[in-house]
Amino acid sequence: MLVAILAGFILALLVPRLAPLVGDKIGWYLSVLPALLFVYFLGFWPEVTAGETLHYSYTWIPSLDINLSFMVDGLSLMFALLITGIGTFIFIYAGCYLHGHKDIHKLLMYLQAFMAAMLGLVLSSNLIAMFVFWELTSFTSYLLIGFNHEQEKARKAALQGFFITVGGGLALMTGLILLGYIGGSFEITELLAQGTSLQDNPLFLAMMGLILLGTFTKSAQTPFHFWLPNAMAAPTPVSAYLHSATMVKAGVYLMARLQPMMAGYEPWAVTLSVFGGVTMTLGAIMAVCSTDLKRILAFSTVMALGTLTMLIGIGTPHALEAAMVFLLAHALYKGALFMAAGTLDHVTGTKDVRELGGLRQYMPHTTVFVTIAALSLAGIPPLFGFIAKELMFSAALTSANLSGFLIVLSVITAICIVAASALVAIKPFYGAYKTTPQTPHEAPWAMRLGFSVLAVVSLLLGLIPGLISPLLQVAIAAISGAEADVELDLALWHGINVPLMLSGLALVCGAFVYRYWQLIYQPLAKAVYPLAYGPERGYEHMMNGLVWLARTQTRILQNGYMANYILTILISTIALLTYVFWFEDAFIYVISFTDVRFYEVVIALLMLVAVLYACVTPLRLGSVAALGVLGFAMTMVYVFFSAPDLAITQVLVETLTVIMLVLVLFRLPGFHDLSSPLVRWRDAAVAGAFGVLVTMMLLTVNESSLPSMGISEYLVENSYVMAHGRNIVNVILVDFRALDTLGEIFVLALAAIGVNAMIRFRWESQK
Repeated sequence: MLVAILAGFILALLVPRLAPLVGDKIGWYLSVLPALLFVYFLGFWPEVTAGETLHYSYTWIPSLDINLSFMVDGLSLMFALLITGIGTFIFIYAGCYLHGHKDIHKLLMYLQAFMAAMLGLVLSSNLIAMFVFWELTSFTSYLLIGFNHEQEKARKAALQGFFITVGGGLALMTGLILLGYIGGSFEITELLAQGTSLQDNPLFLAMMGLILLGTFTKSAQTPFHFWLPNAMAAPTPVSAYLHSATMVKAGVYLMARLQPMMAGYEPWAVTLSVFGGVTMTLGAIMAVCSTDLKRILAFSTVMALGTLTMLIGIGTPHALEAAMVFLLAHALYKGALFMAAGTLDHVTGTKDVRELGGLRQYMPHTTVFVTIAALSLAGIPPLFGFIAKELMFSAALTSANLSGFLIVLSVITAICIVAASALVAIKPFYGAYKTTPQTPHEAPWAMRLGFSVLAVVSLLLGLIPGLISPLLQVAIAAISGAEADVELDLALWHGINVPLMLSGLALVCGAFVYRYWQLIYQPLAKAVYPLAYGPERGYEHMMNGLVWLARTQTRILQNGYMANYILTILISTIALLTYVFWFEDAFIYVISFTDVRFYEVVIALLMLVAVLYACVTPLRLGSVAALGVLGFAMTMVYVFFSAPDLAITQVLVETLTVIMLVLVLFRLPGFHDLSSPLVRWRDAAVAGAFGVLVTMMLLTVNESSLPSMGISEYLVENSYVMAHGRNIVNVILVDFRALDTLGEIFVLALAAIGVNAMIRFRWESQK
């Protein structure tokens, strides 16, 4: 299992080496891995559909009880099959779509890494591992959306999507940690086994809110929906993959996965129902208001994500059944339609439906399969999308919360989606032929293969839904917490009932909307503009505010003066220490002078006099000498406290420092004291307060953390046992002070790089 998940990452690293060897066939070669993975996961079908859940666990961070745990049940298997199955066609499609592009290997490399991250996300059984893969999907999607980085639009869309999803990811991380704390484990199986008992915890509501913030940003729920249509700046293979069955459904997957522990929790049900319903309707309306094929499909994806969220929020067995059927139906028709839209753009040079028409005679194959996929999107029999739409209506009708509200939203959504489907299937292919920037023709069959197969599968599952019923049954069981002992009743005909009548109403009204689309789409877009684009304007204002804040703090805190930097650091430290000592009553040292020796007083006075003289003398040489006295006084401290190695090091450092300062003394500019007396008194007060508080902190630490045995005895007893080293000094440096030593190495390396840069700069300037 671990090899199957990591294979995509490994192959992604090899793509730059593989590309020159295979040339134009790279898409075909890279499609082999997702195809093999599809077959591998298909091998789990018999066991999973029989009701088994397969577990795999690999040690990762045992000290924190975090493992790379994976789980294959109905839900994760359905996602894995969609990711690898659709991914196979995407790689073939991308290889042809970007034929001759100089950076095609980069896109395919990012796609491989994204596929692996998405597989890890849906198969993870550990919250922390899941979050790692979650963030990897955000990072790889950022690379994919910004693939055309020469274009400002692509860069902006990539940053927008990355900022929103990663910002939500931070909230999700906090929520997952809280969930692990509440449930006493990071293993999802152990948490789900506790059922709804976790709802009694006072932190449960806060945890739920944080997790939903992460899932809503990832799955483009209102008010975070705007990043997804803007992500259409990515090449079409990216849109077809990310927005069909993969990244945008990651949030839906997590909500579905946590549904068993959320069942019956009213804040969960109401929040998902309301936000999902509003997102569903807003996405459908904006799809009708759009003229770009990819944006129409993007907004219809927003609609689908809202529908899935709403159905999970309703939470009844019937609603969860509708959610799984709708998820599968959407993945099939949306993957097909995105690839078809990219094909149209590729061969005609435009994606604007107002500029397309009459292509049926030039692209008969594309026309047939686009029509099939669009009929599934519209929910028209005998397509699988029709079954999903009827189940959605039925779930809304039986909802325990806000049933009337959700029914109205569902009907409006269905009407708009029928019209949007007509825009995709009728506008480009039927009517009078319109001249396009490029002469239309059928695309290469490698570009048509994917959407043709997915469209046929949509038709086949509509006609014979029993083919997929076993998998859907166990997927529903996984998210409902119930045993898969009820046969699904998936069929095209259930008699004349309310869902069927609502479907008929949507079809008639949708046809009417399409008939008068030219007259209504612009006024409708203006009417919903505040809801559709208001959040995006808020995002832009927030980003402008961040830029203003960064400039302001840079101007105030990072103005190029070292004295200002030091003053800021010292004041911040003083504030933190004062809070701790004042409000936490942390100072526990009892001052006593009974064991103070005479030489200690002499050394302390010598250090104090040296510091004061260095501060007040107008002579630079005097300051250097005073600092040298301070350093040698520190040497005496090391000597009296039995640290001869430190004393020798201190002597060498201080001697070399004084010599170097004296050598460069005459090259330095003269003193320019421009500070006022008030500034000097301020600096003195800050320095004094800092010294007093740091002294208090060290005394408190020394008083409260004395070891049970001497440090020397501890190191002698434990160096070999704990660190397996006989040389105690080496053990101290490498094990007990590992991070400190690493920091010292880093400082030395940084200094070496700086010296090298200055030397090279001097050589270049002399040429």
